[in-house]
Amino acid sequence: MSTFTKPSMQKSSRDDAEQLNRAFKGLGCDAAVVVNILALRNASQRDSIQQEYETLFSDDLKKQLAHELHGHLKKAVLLWMKSPIERDVTTLRQALTGPLFDVKAATEIICTRTSSQIRQIKQVYTPTFGTRLEYDIGCHTSDDHKKLLLAFIAITRYDGPEIDSVLVEDDAKAINKIGVKKSGMDESTFIQIFTERSSAHLIALASVYHKMFGKELRKTIKREASGNFKYALLTILQYAVDPTKHYATVLRKATKGLGTDDSTLIRILVTRAEIDLQRIEEEFLKKYKRPLPEVVHSETSGHYRAFLLSLLGSKY
Repeated sequence: MSTFTKPSMQKSSRDDAEQLNRAFKGLGCDAAVVVNILALRNASQRDSIQQEYETLFSDDLKKQLAHELHGHLKKAVLLWMKSPIERDVTTLRQALTGPLFDVKAATEIICTRTSSQIRQIKQVYTPTFGTRLEYDIGCHTSDDHKKLLLAFIAITRYDGPEIDSVLVEDDAKAINKIGVKKSGMDESTFIQIFTERSSAHLIALASVYHKMFGKELRKTIKREASGNFKYALLTILQYAVDPTKHYATVLRKATKGLGTDDSTLIRILVTRAEIDLQRIEEEFLKKYKRPLPEVVHSETSGHYRAFLLSLLGSKY
């Protein structure tokens, strides 16, 4: 369920484009106008505004926003103005090759996307950056983590609800027999199961594994695996079992302790705002006993704060 809230009186895309252009005039940008317009427009409306802006002013709105805005607000607004596939492609490239190398962001995007979405990502990635996603993964990840990511983007997985009960039991036995091997050893069985099986299969596997051997699959991974390989396995499993709980956990880690992981905070709020952010909010409150808007308010400031709170549908 989306947190997106339409304004009470919807203006035309032309009006929005004209207001934005006025906000760019003079000394500095009127960021409040940018936030009040763009944070309250859905994807279709944002596309229309961009088209109107180019028609009226012969300029690219995203380029103008990049020139006028700064800091975290700039990053959040520019990501908001992209399509879902463009967001993934841009974030993956920055995470894998940018100055702020963020292997967890790259892992999370890859390991929470369907085969169809990954196919679209690869189709856009190569012409955009002149290199294949496989190449960047190969150059900037290593060992079993690299093997898992490359397998995950190469395989077409079934996304439906049906499962093969016999195969589920076979996988549970294989995991119990082999486990997650010591560092430097072959992880082929785990990689095969976690990259080839559907979400429904993994949900059943976690249940059957517990019933057959009295162990939690998640705890087995956390105990035996390490580093980025462990993070990838847990991401695949947790997202399959409960996407909203997965994102609530990611947001908690991004806002817990000293400092805020603004890149993660922006990525999750922007990419989930028009999908399931309300359910993520509910899970966050249930699990951590604090409203997500309250946490965002305490961790951010200024127009950046106002923009994120608008995505949350909050006037906190």
